[in-house]
Amino acid sequence: MRESAALKDRPDTTETTPRPGLRTDDPELYADGFQYRADGPESRTGDAEPRTGGLERKLNALRAGVLGANDGIVSTAAVVVGVAGATSSSQPILLAGLAASIGGAVSMALGEYVSVHSQRDSQRHLIEEERRALAADPDTELRALVRSYEHRGLSSATARQVARELYAHDPLEAQLRERHNLDPDDVTSPWHAAIASFVAFAIGALLPLLAILLPAPHLRVPIAFAATLTGLALAGSLAALIGGGSWLRAAFRVTAGGALALAATYLTGALLGTTGIV
Repeated sequence: MRESAALKDRPDTTETTPRPGLRTDDPELYADGFQYRADGPESRTGDAEPRTGGLERKLNALRAGVLGANDGIVSTAAVVVGVAGATSSSQPILLAGLAASIGGAVSMALGEYVSVHSQRDSQRHLIEEERRALAADPDTELRALVRSYEHRGLSSATARQVARELYAHDPLEAQLRERHNLDPDDVTSPWHAAIASFVAFAIGALLPLLAILLPAPHLRVPIAFAATLTGLALAGSLAALIGGGSWLRAAFRVTAGGALALAATYLTGALLGTTGIV
């Protein structure tokens, strides 16, 4: 590759004055910049693993699971409380609750599958486009990678050195990670997302189902209200803490929204039950 050779052999004519805040005499700074690729593929299994955003993805997955459970709680609770407002019989409440739980869980799973599958298709398309670009003109892609590092604050000499070392290991991975924030070995699975959403919704739906069916008939609605709002507050707080937001505001938002949903369905059920429509 002519450009790669040129970059290697060309004398460095850029200014060597360090940029503000950049400690060129700190070996740990440079070691951190190169450690995940400088030793070759074997470094993947060592103690110094690349910062791939794995923790961030896990936190996002956990937060999505909490939100899925939140949906299961409020959706199922609204249905069973509405039916309980119309009748005190356990059988229709159980049937409605099971239908809401299963239907909601399946709907969540299908929605996640379609959404994540579309995301995966986009990621794969981007990977193939980058692979073709590298095969057609690797020199241009290398220059683009160097410019990307320069825009992040590296000097021209350091940017060229980083790009060369990463290219020596895996040019496709270097391009995808730096320019597209994408790990080619970590494309999201739509099946995993669908199953996780189904399970999270189903677990959340258990709370209002048990709260409405286990107590005595005259205590069903107030206990279901209390259990549902408590569960929503906990789920909202946990999601906010994972996302770095205010747990108090999040708990208030989801609790207020859940209370409105339960009140609306209960009043509707009670109205239909007292008028004899159902």
